[in-house]
Amino acid sequence: MSDGPEGTTPAGGSARRPRRTGWRRLIPTWRMVLTAIVLFLLVVVAGLIAGYLLVDIPPANSAAKAQSNIYLYSDGTFLARDGDVNRENVRLSQIPRRTQRAVLAAEDRDFYSESAVDPAAMLRAAWNTATGKGTQSGSTITQQYVKNYYLGQEQTLTRKGKEFFIAIKLDREETKDQILEGYLNSSYYGRNAYGIQAAAQAYYGKDSEHLTTAEGAYLATLLNAPGLYDVTAHPENKGRALARWNYVLDGMVKKKWLSQAERAAMKFPEPGPVKTSAGLSGQRGYLVEAVKDYLRTNKILDEDTLRTGGYRITTTFAKDRQDAFVDAVNTRLMDKLDRSRKADTYVRAGGASIDPATGRVVAMYGGIDYAKQYVNGATRHDYQVGSTFKPIVFASAVQNQATTQDGVPITPDTVYDGTNKRMTVSNGHPTGFAPANEDDRSYGPVTVSEATDKSVNAVYAQMGIDVGPAKVRDTAVALGIPPGTPSLASSQGAISLGTATPSVLDMAQVYAGFAQHGTQRPYTLVDQVSKSGENLPLPARPERAALDRSAADTTTAILRSVVDGGTGTAAQGAGRPAAGKTGTAELDKAAWFAGYTPELATVVAVLGQNPKSAAQEPLYGAAGLPRINGGGFPAQIWADYTAAALEGRPVTDFDLQLEPGAAATPPAPTTSGPPPVPPGVSLPPVPGPTTPAPTTGPPTGFPTAPTVQPPTPTFPPQSPPATEPTEEFPTVGPEGAGAYPGRRGWWDG
Repeated sequence: MSDGPEGTTPAGGSARRPRRTGWRRLIPTWRMVLTAIVLFLLVVVAGLIAGYLLVDIPPANSAAKAQSNIYLYSDGTFLARDGDVNRENVRLSQIPRRTQRAVLAAEDRDFYSESAVDPAAMLRAAWNTATGKGTQSGSTITQQYVKNYYLGQEQTLTRKGKEFFIAIKLDREETKDQILEGYLNSSYYGRNAYGIQAAAQAYYGKDSEHLTTAEGAYLATLLNAPGLYDVTAHPENKGRALARWNYVLDGMVKKKWLSQAERAAMKFPEPGPVKTSAGLSGQRGYLVEAVKDYLRTNKILDEDTLRTGGYRITTTFAKDRQDAFVDAVNTRLMDKLDRSRKADTYVRAGGASIDPATGRVVAMYGGIDYAKQYVNGATRHDYQVGSTFKPIVFASAVQNQATTQDGVPITPDTVYDGTNKRMTVSNGHPTGFAPANEDDRSYGPVTVSEATDKSVNAVYAQMGIDVGPAKVRDTAVALGIPPGTPSLASSQGAISLGTATPSVLDMAQVYAGFAQHGTQRPYTLVDQVSKSGENLPLPARPERAALDRSAADTTTAILRSVVDGGTGTAAQGAGRPAAGKTGTAELDKAAWFAGYTPELATVVAVLGQNPKSAAQEPLYGAAGLPRINGGGFPAQIWADYTAAALEGRPVTDFDLQLEPGAAATPPAPTTSGPPPVPPGVSLPPVPGPTTPAPTTGPPTGFPTAPTVQPPTPTFPPQSPPATEPTEEFPTVGPEGAGAYPGRRGWWDG
């Protein structure tokens, strides 16, 4: 009997499903999907049951007996050891309830009502770990306690799995109060303080039971990132710490643990000075903390993992060069201070030295003693760099083939108007920005090279506008200044005069790029990290072109002139071909010298800071001198250190490939503003916000002494005449700087 029509049985029974053909055969049926889901759920449930049965609560881990980390100089000799555990457990009743709740507001606001684990947060953290997107906690307090007390800090899926099951079991066997007490006693708060009692002593010199609500909230803030939120160690991060502190207090208000009135009345509780381990005194503490910061920021080891100890870390610091740096600072500066002079108590110093060819930081000076001055002068980001920023402006001009307002290419021989307080111009219109030169000196027509030698603010203010502030910022970032550096993005026209606050180490990176003809590697402080004989991978640091060679070498050419006959002649004491730039911050609160030979780039800064309030202070009268500028102590320290660091090595000269026209005969003056005048003749006052006192001769070789109190500032008007449009440039100075365009000008060399 023949078959019936397709889809029916021969006997006329029910229709059969048509056979799937083509691409439809690849799509699973709903039965297959349902079966797969059921099987998956069965596997997950079976895994959870097996994990719960197989994973026991282990004894306390060895974190409470954390091993030391060993730090070595680059030649393998001993540098320092850390890891002495500071811990004292207390009962929950000895911790103020407000402090307990501050911790909950910071880390886990629903701790008392939620389950022991947060599966969604764990999956998110596991995914980030597996895909290399960094670590993300999101764990409950119970999970964090399990990690701190029973397991370790390894960021692995195995550890996260154990944490999950132990937390569930622990939540069934211990009360919430017991878990919270354990968490508060096992957590790390920075300053080598493990547990809330040690933290209360380390930051506020009191027992935990006497903590105020504001102090407890700050200690709760530290749990998130102890190394970053210690505002004494990292004053540049105070804004971030304040934001986190406010987040904690606002959370307490939201949970009705704190009234709005009490919240509004609270002031940030400044922590006390740091008490350091004797083993980290002298320079050792500065070097170790800088290395720890490097390991953390470059994601080699996070803070939690590092503090479990057992790591052997070979640094890039060369012991002979490190010793030479300390000797130079002591001989040239510290030995000349007298503690009976108030200004001498303000003096701080920072220094960093980089091998341009490798990017290795071979020496660093952090301060007189880590046990006495905790903040590292080489890595802090809160002092203006002044005129050491000007070479970046010139390099950007050459790199971007910038021209003056008259269309003349900017080279070392381009002539600008160096009149004091000269109004800068953009596209034929005044900008409202008219900075003063040092000591209110007017220079008349002056070449870029001479303006660099004498650090003429009027020239570089106009040059920065000619190049464009955005391009100047881009060049600075390309050379190694972190893009988030304070004032780098917001200072607009004033960026050219050094209103930004990169660290000494950041500036050493910049000048290493000049020394290496515009190419550089990101700096490193670490040669090797190992544990139990196994080396950890270090980040790749590929060499890159920050500048065209001609732009970098032409910048070197004008910086050689600064050392040969400008403000940096003291650097000649190194006895080698050298290039560099002096710089002085607003109101003489910092003096800088940044310089390099073909083999070594080094930056030195002398900083003024009140030892009690930590406020920045002018250095007038320090070391018995009317003022300290970059051509004095910083350049002298640089010369002594460089001579010692390179002793016994062949003297090499710079191999420069200059921009075409860079060494040509000086062209006819171009003014980017007022008409040219004959050399040697002072320009009349330029109409603008102020009328400078004219000068009839060249500037003196050295600045005049300041008055006891700086004269009252005179500021340009808030806007130019209504008939003149303006560009977006500052009319007074950098944000929050309180610019002073009087005797010293804003930022001088």
